[in-house]
Amino acid sequence: MTNNKVAVVLGVGAVAGLGTAVAMRFAREGYATVVAGRTGKNLDVVVQQIRDQNQVAHAVVTDAASEEQVIELLARAGQFGPVEVAVYNAGGNNPKSSLKTSGQFFEEQWRVGTYGGFVFAREAVKAMLPQARGSLLFTGASASLRGRPNFVAFAAAKAGLRAVSQSFAREFGPQGIHVAHVVIDGAIDGHRINTLAPQLAQMKGEGGLLQLDAIAENYWQLHQQHPSAWTQELDLRPFKEPF
Repeated sequence: MTNNKVAVVLGVGAVAGLGTAVAMRFAREGYATVVAGRTGKNLDVVVQQIRDQNQVAHAVVTDAASEEQVIELLARAGQFGPVEVAVYNAGGNNPKSSLKTSGQFFEEQWRVGTYGGFVFAREAVKAMLPQARGSLLFTGASASLRGRPNFVAFAAAKAGLRAVSQSFAREFGPQGIHVAHVVIDGAIDGHRINTLAPQLAQMKGEGGLLQLDAIAENYWQLHQQHPSAWTQELDLRPFKEPF
């Protein structure tokens, strides 16, 4: 056990992704960051970038849909110091017509989007309660608030995650745990859109995409909030985004 304060981020993929940006933001503040995701090669790159800045980072390969692996992740994180921040950033949308959405696909989306978030939250809060402090942050989407055509599985999963965040906030806020849900309303200027939908990124134009560092700064500020004025839900969108 070390004396480092620990920030755990589950849902770290590409270097140009939100999970990485959040991990790096907390690392700059002196937190030992534990980055977790399914692809070890990606995690190793992120860890090396953090360590190149003389900051502390560890990688734990974790499938967010596996209860056993999520439990192991938080147990490993606790070995590096007290867990003070836990960020659930797992899940990605994959549009499908509702009539072409299989039960298996719907369940897979739910397991990553909702079930994994619940297990992560449960284990993170267990780690935080002895200190009676900590921040549990969830990444949501506009789908957390409304269902749209071709997004039935993603919307159901994200709406479920939002309910998880509200339940944990009401139960554990009075015990010193700040639980917040961040609605990302718009496309993020990262690896995913620039690789899979570059035309969409171009169409959005200057100022039309959320910037990774700007989003990550909001996660840090949520953690910094005084308990007398906690935010439970925060929505972020580019100034050009209609809503």
